[in-house]
Amino acid sequence: MLTDRTALRQRLEKATDHLETPLAAVDLAAFDDNADQLTARAAGKPIRVASKSVRCRTLLERVLSRPGWRGVMAYTLPEAIWLVRSGVTDDVLVAYPTADRTALRELASDAALAAAVTVMVDHPAQPNLIDQVVPPTDRPDIRLCLDFDASWRPAGPLYVGVRRSPVHSAAQAGALARMLADRPGFRLAGMMSYEAHIAGVGDDPPGQALRARLIRLMQSRALPELLARRAAAVRAVREHADLEFVNGGGTGSVAATSADPSITEVTAGSGLYGPALFDSYRSWRPNPAAFFALSVVRRPAPRIATVLGGGWVASGTAEKSRLPAPYLPEGLEFKADEGAGEVQTPLLGAAAEELRPGDRVWFRHAKAGELCEHVNELQLIDGETATPAPTYRGEGRAFLG
Repeated sequence: MLTDRTALRQRLEKATDHLETPLAAVDLAAFDDNADQLTARAAGKPIRVASKSVRCRTLLERVLSRPGWRGVMAYTLPEAIWLVRSGVTDDVLVAYPTADRTALRELASDAALAAAVTVMVDHPAQPNLIDQVVPPTDRPDIRLCLDFDASWRPAGPLYVGVRRSPVHSAAQAGALARMLADRPGFRLAGMMSYEAHIAGVGDDPPGQALRARLIRLMQSRALPELLARRAAAVRAVREHADLEFVNGGGTGSVAATSADPSITEVTAGSGLYGPALFDSYRSWRPNPAAFFALSVVRRPAPRIATVLGGGWVASGTAEKSRLPAPYLPEGLEFKADEGAGEVQTPLLGAAAEELRPGDRVWFRHAKAGELCEHVNELQLIDGETATPAPTYRGEGRAFLG
C-alpha cells in the first residue's frame, strides 16, 4: 500500500475539518494493511500486540479481532488487570517486572484474573516481593514469565542492547527456572526475550551511511549468536517447566524472530501506527497510519509558517530522531535552532509559503503509542469520516504517571 500524500491530506482534512487542533488521527486503511503485513511476516506464528504502542482499547480490540493476532503484551500490571476486566482480552503478558503492591493484591484475590495475567520476573527478589504482599497459601498460583536477556556481548565489557534482564546465559536461565519451579504459589508459564538491538534499531538511518553499515554489521553478527543462545536457554528452562509460550521480537524483527524455531509467538505494536522511526528500516517500512495536526498561527517570514504547539518529543536518547516529523504538506522542516517547541514551532521550506493562519500541518510522531499521551481521543479515519475513540489518557488511565 503506497501512500499518496496529496490524497491522504485531502482525506484527513475533509474528515476532521469540523474539529479543533491539536488532534490526532489514525487512518484505518493503513492500520489494517499494516496488521495484515505483520501477520504475513510472522509466517503462521501468532502475534501478541504490544499495548504500549497502541494505547487505545478500540484499536486493541480491532487488531485482536484479526486472524493471526492473539493476546496482549501490557506494560504495567494495573493496565493488564484493566484490559482483562474490561473484556479486551483474557491473555495478558506484562512486559516488565512489577512492584505495584495494590495491583498484586488485586491479582491474587481473583483466580480468573490470575489465570489471565502473566507477570515478568528475572530475579529471585521479584517473587519474594509477591510472597510478601500475599503469601502463597492465601492466593491462586501467579503465572510467571522468565525474561531472558537478548543483548549481544561480543567481547569483554562490550555490551550491545538494552539493559533489561540479568539472565544472559542458558545456565542462568535454567538455574532461575529451577528455583521458580520449586516455589509454591507460582507457575512458570512462559519465557521471553526482546532483541532491542535488532527489532528496535533501524539499519538505514538517513544521511548516516557509515552508521548504517556499522548497524548492519552488528545485527548480522548479533542475530546468529542470539538464536543459538536463546535455543539453549529454552531447552534449559523446559527441563524445569512446561512452557506455554516463548515470546520474542518486535515490529522491526517480526520476520527474523518468527523464523527462530525456539520462538512460539512474536510481539508487534509500533508497526500498526507506522511512526517516523521506522522510516530508517530496510527490512520493512509500515504505512504511516497515525498523525497529529497543529494549526498555523503565525507567518513571521515568507518561507516560515509557525504552528501552535509541536513539542511532542519521543522518549529515548536526546537526538534529532526523537522529534516529530512534519509530514503534510510535504517539504517542511524544523528551524535548526528552535526545533519542536512546546508552545510554538516554526517550520521552514517551500511548502511554508503556501500556508496561512488557520491551515493545518500534519505530523508523525517518532514513536507509536506515546502520541496518545498528548490527546484524549484518536479520530479513526474511515474514508472521509472520522469517529472518535478514547485513548488510555482519555479514559483516565495514565499508567506511567
